[in-house]
Amino acid sequence: MSIRPCVGCGASFPELEGPVHRYMESSPGCWAAYGEVLAREYGSPACFAVHRLTVDSYAVQHPGRPSAQSIQSVAVHLIRLCLTLERGLAPSRALAAIQAAVKAKGRYVWLTPPAARGQITVADVRKAGSVAQHTELVQAWARSAWQAWSVHHAVVRSWLPALELKRGRA
Repeated sequence: MSIRPCVGCGASFPELEGPVHRYMESSPGCWAAYGEVLAREYGSPACFAVHRLTVDSYAVQHPGRPSAQSIQSVAVHLIRLCLTLERGLAPSRALAAIQAAVKAKGRYVWLTPPAARGQITVADVRKAGSVAQHTELVQAWARSAWQAWSVHHAVVRSWLPALELKRGRA
């Protein structure tokens, strides 16, 4: 079986036939690995604690092509990474902010994806051998994915005031 780099994150996966997400571009092998990581998180409350970071990291490493859906997806996942990693928002508050961000259709712009989207990918997380290792890898993955988009951090931060975080609405 040959190995192929994922068009999104760049990690290497066995070349296989299979489903992929309709607008987050990935290889079938990468999408299958993501499914395995999600299954682990849904099957373990301890692993599920970092689930939102998993979803955000995967989404921004697989931004797809410019479309209304992919623009909004990348924007809201970068917003949540910013709120979680930079502002230390609790997951419930970050979720509320994302729900507010999703309502702002058409407000976001396409951000040209970075050539390198982070040194840690779903391929690394998939290899975790324990809950502690899974948690550590997902947290490192999130930091890596957020840092990869650093050229756009100012734009992402500029979207935060519209979410009315200071007044407690998000």
